[in-house]
Amino acid sequence: MGQQPKTAERPLRADARDNRNRILAAAAEVFVEQGPGAPLEDISRRAGTGIATLYRRFPDRKALARAVALDALQRTADEARRARDEEPTAFAALVRYMHRVLNIRIGAVFPVLLDEIPFDDAEVASVRDGGVSVMQGLIAAAQEDGDLRGDVTHGDIGILLVRLSRPLPGPMPRDVADELAHRHLDLLIDGLRASPGRPEALRGPALTFSDLRSMDDDRDPAAE
Repeated sequence: MGQQPKTAERPLRADARDNRNRILAAAAEVFVEQGPGAPLEDISRRAGTGIATLYRRFPDRKALARAVALDALQRTADEARRARDEEPTAFAALVRYMHRVLNIRIGAVFPVLLDEIPFDDAEVASVRDGGVSVMQGLIAAAQEDGDLRGDVTHGDIGILLVRLSRPLPGPMPRDVADELAHRHLDLLIDGLRASPGRPEALRGPALTFSDLRSMDDDRDPAAE
């Protein structure tokens, strides 16, 4: 049976909240670099906390992986809502959202942890679906405004961000790789803009969020 949404918990003290946030940030980086089986000691060391502090907040590896994925999803959904509410146009909101998502690095974190998160996790699904709904609304509005190509789908945006978020090969410094990701996103944004005379015919499948969901649902975890 899937996990049910948790009841409200007592707010953490400021120091405990800071420790938790540092552990989540460090875990996201280490999981991307080393995979979900990375030593938890490496995570606590990078977070600047003791291993006992990590285990107090996260009793095992699966709990930590789930928390990292949920944190990335929640921050991504929050950025989508803020962009929608604060930007003057849907296209501007979409551009702002994409750049903020690169900073969150969900496109690098979530693929690494995908097999660690139960498919029927109700809380993860609820947060994810809430963010997707906002994004789908932004895409539809930007297309109705005539600012976004009419053949761009939610799947295009999501997969594009995953590709830009993946670590680059070779000994490239992290800060340089991050700056390049934003530079390349700016180049790709020009390709997303609706332009008179541009052919409305992208090659390849036009994947929707439902298509991506069905690919996950069709996977057989026992075969992996």
